[in-house]
Order: sequence, then structure tokens, then C-alpha cells
Amino acid sequence: MDIEATIVISSSYFLSTVTMIYCQHLTQGLPEPSIDLKYGGFIIFLVGIIGNFYHHILLSNLRTKGKKDYKIPQGGLFDFAICPHYLFGILIFVRISCTSQTLYAISFTLGTTLYLIGRSIATGRWYKLKFDDFPNDMKALIPYIF
Repeated sequence: MDIEATIVISSSYFLSTVTMIYCQHLTQGLPEPSIDLKYGGFIIFLVGIIGNFYHHILLSNLRTKGKKDYKIPQGGLFDFAICPHYLFGILIFVRISCTSQTLYAISFTLGTTLYLIGRSIATGRWYKLKFDDFPNDMKALIPYIF
């Protein structure tokens, strides 16, 4: 990763953290939400983190030592969607929104979701250009749906 990308990504995480801390400070003293979504959020988080980890293992196994060629990921939900690891990443952010139930967390989850949808569409376009045998009906993010 080049230094410019590292700076942009690190700055994004830093600004997000500062904004989250400030928003949490602003919500002190407000009443707790009437619906407790912590337990449901925890289950969503487990599904998200396990699915994300599993699909990243599949991605890491694509490259053999010393080789730099690209391959189409296979196994897990990669047989049905281009970026299932993004879907599971989105679930992790949904958990954060369920647990905190703040406008900031919900807007951050929405922004992350829209970003990852765009990335999965762009990845699909790249696969179709790079690989002649890539299936045209492959969904971008959610198997059988989108």
C-alpha cells in the first residue's frame, strides 16, 4: 500500500474515532433507547465476524508464495456473490448501530454500506474485464439478490 492511501485511511479512522467520541459525549444524559438491541446485535456481530474471517481466509489462500497472478475466489459465498466478505463487514457495522442506537452509528453504518456496495460493483466490473470466463449473472454483494 502506498503512503498516500495509508495517510487517507488512517486520517479517516482518526476522524471517525474523534467524531464518535464527541457524539457519545453529546448523548450523555439522554434517556436510553426503549428497545434493547444489544443481544440481537451481538448475534449479528458473531455471524459477521465469523463470515468475514472465513472469507478472508479463502482470499488469502488464493495466492501462493512468490506468485502475483489474480484468481477468481471460490468457496463459501464466493460461488454466489463477488464480495461476500463485504456483506459480513456490513453486518459488523449493523451490530455497532444496534448496540449504540445513536444517529452517528447509524449514519456511519449507512455510509460504510454505501461505500462497500460501490466497491463490490467496481470489483465485479474489474473481474468481468480481467477474466473471460467470469459469470455475467454473479451478484455483487448479497447472493441471489444484489
